[in-house]
Amino acid sequence: MIFHKLVRQYLKNKDDKDFYALQAGDTVRWLDRNRVPLDGTTTVLDLGCGEGLIGYELERSGCKVTFADQEECLVPEIGSGKLVVIDIEKDDLSTLGEYDLVVFSNVLEHISCPGEFLEKAEILLKPEGYLYLSWTNWLSPWGGHEYALFHYLGPRRGYRLYEKLRGKPRVHIPYENLFPTHIGKVLKLLKRNRSLEVIRVVPRYYPELAFITRIPVLREFLTWNCVVLARKVKHL
Repeated sequence: MIFHKLVRQYLKNKDDKDFYALQAGDTVRWLDRNRVPLDGTTTVLDLGCGEGLIGYELERSGCKVTFADQEECLVPEIGSGKLVVIDIEKDDLSTLGEYDLVVFSNVLEHISCPGEFLEKAEILLKPEGYLYLSWTNWLSPWGGHEYALFHYLGPRRGYRLYEKLRGKPRVHIPYENLFPTHIGKVLKLLKRNRSLEVIRVVPRYYPELAFITRIPVLREFLTWNCVVLARKVKHL
């Protein structure tokens, strides 16, 4: 469980580089515990990578990592020239190739048509390749991101009230760069994709409490950040 460590780090230094590095290290350890191969033969796509911290940790594990996002934000440790520039919503993802593991971390809630991605995610995977999908579901306490808790007043009313009361400009604007997503709907969409097999569904920061994700409605509020590990089915 990493939740208490993240809270301590956030209270001390907010969401600085160390905060996200803590998440990245925990992500790689979780993948390893769930027997996802992470070695010199493993090809990885860190899609929507941002600063690339998860991909960086996977590189340190020996994996061959491709970083992809729509703009250059990679941390200096990764080095320059390693980013493939791509717009996830507009460009043809198949041009990225196929990988043993695709990491799609905290991106789903920031694209306008998550269903479209979930319907075609397998094009990025080799046969029996893994998809690591995590996102902040809308009804969790952090669903509104920087205006968290205000989002319970509604996606439009909440952020406006936050801005008025706090006097702070918002980074995330509902239906522009932050879209309400729900665990139940995401799982239904994944089940429709016959090319993917869902292996694990857990709360990202306290995976020991995986049973929460099996309780409809309640999971939407208590999961905080949901992780789905899926694998591409090897068709005969």
